[in-house]
Amino acid sequence: MGQEQTMTSFANTSRAGQPRPDELVPSRYAVRVGEIDVLVISDGVLTPPAESMATNADPAVRTAWLDDMFLAHDAFDWALNAVVVQSGSQTILIDSGIGGEVPDFPRAGQFGHRLAAAGVDLGSVTDVVLTHMHFDHVGGLLVDGVKERLRPDLRIHVSAAEAKFWEAPDFSRTGMPPALAEVARNASTRFLKEYRSQLHTFETEQEVAPGVVVARTGGHTPGHSVVRITSGGERLMFGGDAIFPVSFDHPEWHNGFEHDPEEATRVRLRLMRELADTGAWLVSTHMPFPSVGRVAVAGDLFRWVPAWWDY
Repeated sequence: MGQEQTMTSFANTSRAGQPRPDELVPSRYAVRVGEIDVLVISDGVLTPPAESMATNADPAVRTAWLDDMFLAHDAFDWALNAVVVQSGSQTILIDSGIGGEVPDFPRAGQFGHRLAAAGVDLGSVTDVVLTHMHFDHVGGLLVDGVKERLRPDLRIHVSAAEAKFWEAPDFSRTGMPPALAEVARNASTRFLKEYRSQLHTFETEQEVAPGVVVARTGGHTPGHSVVRITSGGERLMFGGDAIFPVSFDHPEWHNGFEHDPEEATRVRLRLMRELADTGAWLVSTHMPFPSVGRVAVAGDLFRWVPAWWDY
């Protein structure tokens, strides 16, 4: 299953700073992958409609799964995680949370102050990697005052296919409610307008820093990408929106935000097989915080093995 990484509470790492007085439980968790530091930061919690996680499922089967997981039938809590990576002299932000794009999700949009509470200055970020350009991944960069605090030479890495898609996005194969589709369209339009000059696009994959490679998978969106981190024989994958909590029991269920649901299913099965074969840690956007665990084979499916918290 690969070598063990050292995981610590970020409060014990050198870049932690001090928790805010109102942070009873700091929403950050640190992982060391060889010589690379990885910090998972929670942007908060989304509450989408429960049917959005399985638009092609028999409603009775979906309800039974929700019951088995002690989840509500109408809406469910969906974690929203972003990551900061320190590789050598580079500080890399992977996704940025939802910002203020959806006021109906008041429990999310926490990334800015949680980043500051972790002692990470926006001005220290040298690179941003976007797994894709949905509003809950670019929204944090659209918050008033954020761009002015970023370095003028900031590099934003996103696949060329993703940037092109959002110039004229097609929602015809998604299960997104019209209101959220409009939010997605508006957020991507604003993002491209604000940051186009700083985009560093790639076709298939790109090394962002030593040991940090972003690679396009497609599926969830045409340019959806994952980030593979490798150092000292140790591995971690940030899976973006390729893998969801329900994916382990029902990888065939389509998520309502997927622009090519059939390809998204193939992508997540391929990635889960890779994770099971390599023993790499997985961190993913919507897995329950801190979203650090491994993937194991379970018959014809896979199972999620969360890491034991180090505190």
